[in-house]
Amino acid sequence: MENYGTVQQKISCVFETAVLDEPSGKRDYQQFKVVATDVLKRSATDSDISTALATEKLDGTCVFIKQYNGLPWLWARFDRKPNKNAEKRFRKFQTEQSKGDNPDQHAKFNWNPLKDFKQVPDDWIPADGIEIVDGFPQPDDIGHTPGWVPVDPKCRQHCWHLSAVNLNKGVGLFLRQDEEEISGRLLIEALPLSELEGCTAELIGTNINANPYGIGSKKCPIHLLVVHGAIMVSEPPAVDGQVIREWFKTSKFAAIEGLVWHCRNKKLFKLHRHHINQTWPIKMPTLASRKVHINVDSSKFQLNDTKSLLCRFSEHKGQVCDSLQNLQDIILPEDNVRKESD
Repeated sequence: MENYGTVQQKISCVFETAVLDEPSGKRDYQQFKVVATDVLKRSATDSDISTALATEKLDGTCVFIKQYNGLPWLWARFDRKPNKNAEKRFRKFQTEQSKGDNPDQHAKFNWNPLKDFKQVPDDWIPADGIEIVDGFPQPDDIGHTPGWVPVDPKCRQHCWHLSAVNLNKGVGLFLRQDEEEISGRLLIEALPLSELEGCTAELIGTNINANPYGIGSKKCPIHLLVVHGAIMVSEPPAVDGQVIREWFKTSKFAAIEGLVWHCRNKKLFKLHRHHINQTWPIKMPTLASRKVHINVDSSKFQLNDTKSLLCRFSEHKGQVCDSLQNLQDIILPEDNVRKESD
């Protein structure tokens, strides 16, 4: 995956954006909407965006593969956020800026790093590339400081992260495009975390972000890791505002949350459906309908927890599922299938 950038911080929209004085369709608490114009950002042009790889933006939760206590480990996204008082001041500042009430439209909010933020876990680290001033990591334009915490086997909040890995063996359950198939088939495989150190990935599945891809079920929760950049977009549009808008309306490959372009200089740019007033989630995303080849071999890693997803998928190595949404029909034990149909 050396050709792809990593998602350490919020990715910039590929176009210049405008702020509309109406509620956001993406965030319930946000009383303004950010939309894309047709003006390409200078930084995108400088990054030779026309030669970038167009990949699918996935709707999950971001993770980082990095060593912890000398072992390859999975890290969960954990943003340092303002406390209640600081949040109130910051929202007031944002409102004044958006309405033009502040005479200095280029003013920056003045954060107090010692008093304005909630406590973070002891093992928290700021994301790569975060600006450090006087020893303190600086928040982004929504007041959050992106960062990571190591996944904790004893933490209930990390139970779905843990279902996609075996940290003792240093192995994870990954979904990617099957490079040996031209049909767009997907591939599920077990990979050593050590081979992917430094990569970021998206955890998607049953209990993540309301499961827009329809993966698994309550009786058979399924969670998979997708390294950022691993799902290419078929027949992507040229990086032109009008062309992209038409592509999202007419292309059979456009049933995706958005596009992420990976430039040769490792810079990333995105366009979310909400940037062009397109809704998300949608009824049948492209990813959900693609065939999936199961190629998990638990014997390579000496895995013996037969109830784990890794071992359950391994039992069906070589099988091809007709869609990502129907994976549970393959790995759900027969007695549970009987109960669900009763």
